[in-house]
Amino acid sequence: MTASVTSSGTSPVGNPRSRVVLASLIGTSIEFYDFYVYATAAVLVFPALFFPNADPTTSLLSSFAAFGAAFVARPVGSVLFGHFGDRIGRKRALVATLLTMGIATVLIGLLPTALTPGWEFFAPALLVLLRFCQGLGLGGEWSGAALLATENAPKGKRAIYGTFPQLGAPIGFILANGVFLILATTMSAEDFAAWGWRIPFIASAVLVIVGIYVRFKLLETPAFQKVIDQGEVLKAPVARVFKTSWWPLIQGTFIMLATYVLFYLMTTFTLTYGTTASSVETAQAAAEAAGKPFDAAGFVPGLGYLRNAFLIMLIVGVVFFGIFTLVSGPLAERFGRRKHLIWTTVGIFVFGLLFVPLFGGGFVGVMALLIVGFSLMGLTFGPMAAVLPELFPTNVRYTGSAISYNVSSILGAAVAPFIAVALWKAAGGSTVLVGVYLSAMAVLTLIALLVTKETKDVAYENNVS
Repeated sequence: MTASVTSSGTSPVGNPRSRVVLASLIGTSIEFYDFYVYATAAVLVFPALFFPNADPTTSLLSSFAAFGAAFVARPVGSVLFGHFGDRIGRKRALVATLLTMGIATVLIGLLPTALTPGWEFFAPALLVLLRFCQGLGLGGEWSGAALLATENAPKGKRAIYGTFPQLGAPIGFILANGVFLILATTMSAEDFAAWGWRIPFIASAVLVIVGIYVRFKLLETPAFQKVIDQGEVLKAPVARVFKTSWWPLIQGTFIMLATYVLFYLMTTFTLTYGTTASSVETAQAAAEAAGKPFDAAGFVPGLGYLRNAFLIMLIVGVVFFGIFTLVSGPLAERFGRRKHLIWTTVGIFVFGLLFVPLFGGGFVGVMALLIVGFSLMGLTFGPMAAVLPELFPTNVRYTGSAISYNVSSILGAAVAPFIAVALWKAAGGSTVLVGVYLSAMAVLTLIALLVTKETKDVAYENNVS
């Protein structure tokens, strides 16, 4: 059954707005903090600590492969936690997702590295396993937080409320990279590589405890409470969503595609490209100073920025991510989700074609690339917490939105850093193919948006499959 047009003008009752904002925002901030801590470490320290017996490019690609394990896990997490979210409620599922990812993150901080005698094989294997558990948690977290916000939203404000959990992405990024930046500037490189990198992972335990406390105080969302009261809770929401909502699953997956590719190019790839030496001579001198082997044949040049300097540049860019995430909600309410996202995706397409001139424009060009890219990221990511859930009826909404969101993560985010590094290497250090890759993914998202109807006025209550 497709969603019907809202006829009631009453606002949902239950959780007060302040509690909705805090619970949806703090949960996704913690989840994304945990996720970005790993993403940053995957570039900065994990290649040397967990994949040391290879040339630098192969070690980096191995680290990115472990990074991608979480994206394989995310659809599994979406099915698992989506089932419970549509069976026993949003609140309980959200507590479980936070615990899953939080425990895995702390354990990564306690893990021996491959440099520890006897752990050469087990350390990388356990890293991948814990990364998989991180993905399980995040696979169910986002959709639950999105429903917590939007199913508590008054009429005409779902897209605005939906920006609350979306703000967790820039906040988590700033927290994670801010912690790494502080550690890198307050301790030696040797101490950071030996034990300092563990601090952000272990410290997440404090954030998880706070998040769980806040979520235990929640009431069930009004929309799902009506499903319970009317006896419409499904025994197998996963089977029902594939039977009755298979087309929205496909639409939602490709609507998210450009967003995922853009984000992981703007974070993981730009950090790699920005901090790679700009010449063979510089790279060789740095390797010799660190006492590491250097393979000139496998070297591809980057921008040559110092790691800390580029992290600061990234954080400045992410501030614009947060600003335009907030801006996107009112725009999506005024003009409609579909029109807003179509024009934003056109902007992403054009942006991909500007990679080479912007990356080649010195400091000003790189900052312009980061600011424009993250602004587009806010504009496209902000409305997604409203758009994807609106594609599905209430009793399969958690499962449907979670599956779309996380299958898209495999097609987009899981492979984006790996593909980008491969294209960068294939082009001999140029980013032209990386930009073309982003533009091509934007075309696929545009097609998905063009074949999807506007969802702004769909009902959120009394709407079941």
